[in-house]
Amino acid sequence: MGSPSFFSPYRHGFVRVATAVPKVKLADPAANARSVLALAREAHEAGVAVIVFPELGLTGYTIDDLLQQDVLLDAVETAVATLVEASADLAPMIVVGAPLRDNARLYNTAVAIHGGKVLGVVPKSFLPNYREFYERRWFTPGAGVTGKLLTLAGHSAPFGTDVLFHGEGVTPFTVGVEICEDVWTPTPPSTTQAMAGAEILLNLSASNITIGKSETRRLLCASQSSRMIAAYVYSAAGAGESSTDLAWDGHVDIHEMGALLAQSPRFSTGAAWTFADIDVDRLRQERMRVGSFGDAMALSPPKVPFRTVGFAFQPPPGDLALARPIERFPFTPSDPAKLRENCYEAYNIQVQGLARRLEASGLKKLVIGISGGLDSTQALLVAAKAVDQLGLPRANILAYTLPGFATSDRTKDNAWALMRAMGVTAAELDIRPAATQMLKDLDHPFGRGEAVYDVTFENVQAGLRTDYLFRLANHNAALVVGTGDLSELALGWCTYGVGDHMSHYNPNCGAAKTLIQHLIRFVAHSGDVDAATTALLEDILATEISPELVPGEKAQATESFVGPYALQDFNLYYMTRYGMAPSKIAFLAWTAWHDAEKGGWPVGLPDDARRAYDLAEIKRWLELFLKRFFANQFKRSAVPNGPKISSGGALSPRGDWRMPSDVTADAWLAELHAGTPSG
Repeated sequence: MGSPSFFSPYRHGFVRVATAVPKVKLADPAANARSVLALAREAHEAGVAVIVFPELGLTGYTIDDLLQQDVLLDAVETAVATLVEASADLAPMIVVGAPLRDNARLYNTAVAIHGGKVLGVVPKSFLPNYREFYERRWFTPGAGVTGKLLTLAGHSAPFGTDVLFHGEGVTPFTVGVEICEDVWTPTPPSTTQAMAGAEILLNLSASNITIGKSETRRLLCASQSSRMIAAYVYSAAGAGESSTDLAWDGHVDIHEMGALLAQSPRFSTGAAWTFADIDVDRLRQERMRVGSFGDAMALSPPKVPFRTVGFAFQPPPGDLALARPIERFPFTPSDPAKLRENCYEAYNIQVQGLARRLEASGLKKLVIGISGGLDSTQALLVAAKAVDQLGLPRANILAYTLPGFATSDRTKDNAWALMRAMGVTAAELDIRPAATQMLKDLDHPFGRGEAVYDVTFENVQAGLRTDYLFRLANHNAALVVGTGDLSELALGWCTYGVGDHMSHYNPNCGAAKTLIQHLIRFVAHSGDVDAATTALLEDILATEISPELVPGEKAQATESFVGPYALQDFNLYYMTRYGMAPSKIAFLAWTAWHDAEKGGWPVGLPDDARRAYDLAEIKRWLELFLKRFFANQFKRSAVPNGPKISSGGALSPRGDWRMPSDVTADAWLAELHAGTPSG
């Protein structure tokens, strides 16, 4: 079969995994095998590659001394044989919990089954024998069991804690398996498995529920997935387990690098299952970037080499909707509480950075240009808070509005209103006379009265504004505060050198345009400003983004030149943070943006901004992003200081992003066109 459809996650480095909890029938392996198969068939229809079931799922966990009855153990082996036979027609690797005998010992095991074969058997390393748990009464610990074979269902299969499972196909992946208590220990087996290459870690569990325990489980799973740079797939026993002394909630969830991708409701009275698409390529990328992960691998090799059992997985044909949450705005989450927390931290990062720089400089004043637009508004809000923290009067902020040939009444009025509201020293410098003279000196057509509005015409204005600000800073012993944001820097949407590219310190340099909007909204509704200032900030937010450099009946619309910031920030995040291929970025953007009715939106976002983009639009603006991003590296190679704000990264050559200024986007553009549908 050929490559999967562009609209299939398997085309883009994802692997679909599932976690399931059937309603168990205690001490009835045959019935439980039927329940497992019913869910495995559903997973097959959903395009799942791996499905995991609870600990001792073929018998039930709460059967106590019945675990050592030969009748039961014989029935377990028969049930495994049933699963093996049925698996020949199913795509997913099935991992079930079963008590199995070997050399007069009983082990609590996970059995991996695929394609009509037992791939391998992994025993539980650590047996809890405290409080309500008495596993050592029945089982032998699996720790140290390596290099063995176990005959099961007519197959001789690898048996031990040294077994990994490798799915071979369009997106190769490796699976490690541990059981319940294993992850609660200081050195979980999954740690060694991950360092041996496993990207997907499974946990078959029978963790009874007590108040608050589910949160502890989530913390363990999230933490292990984060530290191991892996996916962690958890399945805990639920309906049907004995309530003699304990209760069971059937906790299932899937984490990737600390983030919860999927979970199903707990305390179900029947079967429950869920699935998610694991970004295996992203995990490999991140492990490659985080050198300490590789260092740990080298310093802590496994005592015994792992045996890796391969199996062929063929993803389903046709389109398949991505099964994981994708934020439309990666810099501004849709969850209101998380967005508030992010804005609080981002705002204070900016304030702390600027305050520290002013303090270190020995100066007492700041100079800033105010346009009435988003970026200068946020920079002024930050500057005001910074001088407050340093115990300096706000009059020490020298704020200037510098109107040019296309400055609108609305933005100029808002600039003045904002400066007054912030209590700073405010003034106006009309740059038009100086700009006209410079254009005359350059023998530019505008200097002769012709309506020629080219890049020289625009940059003369941008350059004069910055020139004035620096000379004012010299004159007043002050620092020039930069206002340009991360998105503009990525797109090269700034005037190099003596222009808005330059400042003494730029608190906005790590904030994407889509984040800037929410930072202003955060301050507007923080209670730190009065009602009139809140209304003013809302009006600034509602103003179309424009450089206001070219006169005309309609103001220049920045996004008509550089693309929608909503999409360009999305492209920026996934290219620089995760190094994703353009075709994959396009797929993710299409998933997030093609249907405005699906998914969440950040609070406060205007209705007219809640729109959809089709693949053609996404591809068009991504192509422009790639061209501008590569062509404008020379601007990023000479940026002023400013703080990194987001885990999405920064573009300082001294920090997150280093690349030569003389490379082209040819390879990336070729991949975009080859990897995405035309038309």
